Amino acid sequence: MKRILVVEDEDAIRDFVVINLQRAGYDVTPAANGEEALRIFEEQQGNFDVALLDIMMPGIDGFTLCKKIRAQSSTIGIIMLSAKSQEMDKVNGLMIGADDYVTKPFSPSELTARVDAIHRRVTMTSQRQEQPDEIVSGPFILNLKSRMLSKNGKVIDLTQVEYQIMDFFLHNQNVALERSEILKKVWGDNYFGDIKIVDVNIRRLRMKIEDEPSSPQYLLTVWGFGYKWTAGPKES
Repeated sequence: MKRILVVEDEDAIRDFVVINLQRAGYDVTPAANGEEALRIFEEQQGNFDVALLDIMMPGIDGFTLCKKIRAQSSTIGIIMLSAKSQEMDKVNGLMIGADDYVTKPFSPSELTARVDAIHRRVTMTSQRQEQPDEIVSGPFILNLKSRMLSKNGKVIDLTQVEYQIMDFFLHNQNVALERSEILKKVWGDNYFGDIKIVDVNIRRLRMKIEDEPSSPQYLLTVWGFGYKWTAGPKES
């Protein structure tokens, strides 16, 4: 769910914003002032994608609130909201960490479009941060950009299917994966062939990655179920 914190001291404007963002598919948490917003933000450990902050509020104003929120989160999208249209307000907001600035009055479509744009940017940034360039497991390194697997620095030649299997296993290390689950993930929902194709490819993979394919240390069989990837035996 797309989570947004809306901070606006005027009830009518706050209700208007909340209703329109909810219609656009957002999970909206409203706050009537900066103090309440800061308390909510800290209680929920900053678990918001976007914050929409009115500038002119009594107590903690929008600029101060922006600084405090940005100090706690470098990834949240922040949009400043104000009746003022002076260029300096826009510059100040952006300089202290805001991502965008919307001037009142505004239409529902304009507001939603601006929020959507910031949310997309936040999502893309989060995905780039969450997804590493490579996965390391024991002597193996799977490079997600080059789609290459190496063992002790030596590249292992994989087919696309074998790479997809390895990708699935290394994203689920020490998790027993059912044969049907592997089949669906790698070959897709529309594949109606024999499930033994999974076993065939596992055997082929073992020939490439195991020191002794008949006695695997990494790609293990879970009898009567499927397979499991481990980083190999721990050194004593």
